[in-house]
Amino acid sequence: MPPKPYEDRIHWFHEARFGLFIHWGLYSLLERGEWVMFQDRIPAAEYAKLADQFTGERFDADALADLAVDAGMRYGALTTRHHDGFCLWDSACSDFTSTKHAAKRDFVAEYIEAFRKRDLKVGLYLSNPDWRFPGYFEPEKHPESREAMVEQLHLQVEELLTQY
Repeated sequence: MPPKPYEDRIHWFHEARFGLFIHWGLYSLLERGEWVMFQDRIPAAEYAKLADQFTGERFDADALADLAVDAGMRYGALTTRHHDGFCLWDSACSDFTSTKHAAKRDFVAEYIEAFRKRDLKVGLYLSNPDWRFPGYFEPEKHPESREAMVEQLHLQVEELLTQY
């Protein structure tokens, strides 16, 4: 069966008009935005230590979903992994995840469950680059690293699409 035309697939979005983008992750601990690792030139090994402090204790997917409903929103989108490479789910191809460090939680699953329970559409945002790979910054110098980063990206997109 051929895919529906673009107009049919996007119609719900034009009707919804209002949603919540939850841009949150490990970088939140530093309170300077999601680009802090890059802008402050924090070495990957140093930045990775934050994962053992990131508990997400104030993350409440139900409260966020209730807020979205109360405000009249029809959908949400969650950053599952930003450029820092930290995953908010249990990725099989990375140890740099919320489930394998201090939080011991799958925030993606919590978000999806809460939003679907309230009949809100869910979206997942995953950044293509991962700054922990030297091949992102210098692909010609580190082609094997660049290839590994792309492979990880493909595997993680597949995980999100099949697990959630």
